[in-house]
Amino acid sequence: MMTDRIGPDMSLFEKLKILSDAAKYDVSCTSSGVERKGDGTGMGNCHAAGICHSFSADGRCISLLKILFTNECIFDCKYCINRSSNDVARASFTPDEVCTLTMEFYRRNYIEGLFLSSGILKSPNYTMELIYAALYKLRKECNFQGYIHVKAIPGTDEELIRRIGFLADRMSVNLELPTAESLRLLAPHKTRKNILTPMRIVQNKICENKQEITLYRNAPRFVPAGQSTQMIIGATPENDYQILNVAESLYKKFALKRVFYSAYVSVNEEIHLPAKSQGGVPQGPPLLREHRLYQADWLLRFYHFEAHELLDEKNPNFNVLLDPKCDWALKHLEQFPVEVNRAAYETLLRVPGVGVKSALRIVKARRMGNIGFEDLKKMGVVLKRAVYFLTCNGRMMYPTVKIDEDYITRNLLNTRERLPDSVTGLNYRQLSLFDDQNFTPQSMNAMLSGR
Repeated sequence: MMTDRIGPDMSLFEKLKILSDAAKYDVSCTSSGVERKGDGTGMGNCHAAGICHSFSADGRCISLLKILFTNECIFDCKYCINRSSNDVARASFTPDEVCTLTMEFYRRNYIEGLFLSSGILKSPNYTMELIYAALYKLRKECNFQGYIHVKAIPGTDEELIRRIGFLADRMSVNLELPTAESLRLLAPHKTRKNILTPMRIVQNKICENKQEITLYRNAPRFVPAGQSTQMIIGATPENDYQILNVAESLYKKFALKRVFYSAYVSVNEEIHLPAKSQGGVPQGPPLLREHRLYQADWLLRFYHFEAHELLDEKNPNFNVLLDPKCDWALKHLEQFPVEVNRAAYETLLRVPGVGVKSALRIVKARRMGNIGFEDLKKMGVVLKRAVYFLTCNGRMMYPTVKIDEDYITRNLLNTRERLPDSVTGLNYRQLSLFDDQNFTPQSMNAMLSGR
């Protein structure tokens, strides 16, 4: 393990301030997706409900200890604030410092897990060796049994990925951009093959480990919460149809748990990037586009939709005013209304306002008798959307309801779905660990010294 001195001489508080802020553009940090109780000899446990997290004003999910190991980087990706050509404050943790921060924050109930990403210091293998040293110390010496999500760096040796995978709960490799062409344009040091290779390694190791566990119950678990990835959207001209097809392909070919979509935030002035500002207003895709992609992603993963059903080459982008499920239903009115007391579970899932849980409740409840609209409301169905697409015992909820695209669209828009303020030009600020005015260098030092 590498334990030599890393980075400039600065206090742990100064490093934390730089490297927690540098991690804010990594969005792949959500619920753990793994259930593992502590054995009573160490600190922490891991529940499927996930990491203790917060949400920033722009909707990003933030782990309370989400840090980069280093923001030094040998690459010069045009969209990245930490690229090698940028003049920004640089810092690097040591493995011991990562352990100290994680354990002390956990003891004070600030966090329930660690999200660790990194720039590339010297080489992928050199950086991942340092990360391995931190995780090994955290698990084996500090006996930390909480959740750990680590980013794997493309170009890392397979054996090193394997060793880290037995220490982490989730591993992710950033796809960065939707297409190989965009990657060549904005991140010439990276290739699609270089990125997909560690994804395939993790996938294969997960499959092998599942077979080992069936034979040996106490076999160590490899990345038990699976792997995920992240795509930046809006930095390059791909439409929603292209992006959704890429995500669908990743789910099918690599068995990913999640694809995260990160709306491009303009931090650099580059000829190949959208303008950083125009008339003083920051430019980039509205966060509503990111929101629509997440909604469509859920339709792919849980509602049995396919990308070509939601978008096509003639309509390559999502409707800004309507969620993807409502938009699809309005284009396929020949399939509605659906009779609640007879429709198959898969059909119910396609009704706007009906979710996975409410569809299951409907299927179970109708075995005991016919269901009415009042029953649907108690089951969690959102009637303000579903009322246009459902019948109960052959009747619509209101006699005046018409199965007409213009009529339904006007009524759905009257619900006045609130658009994010970014659409009107207002800015959002990422929540920081240091937003609390009481969180000072003095309090940090007191915390780490045990006072």
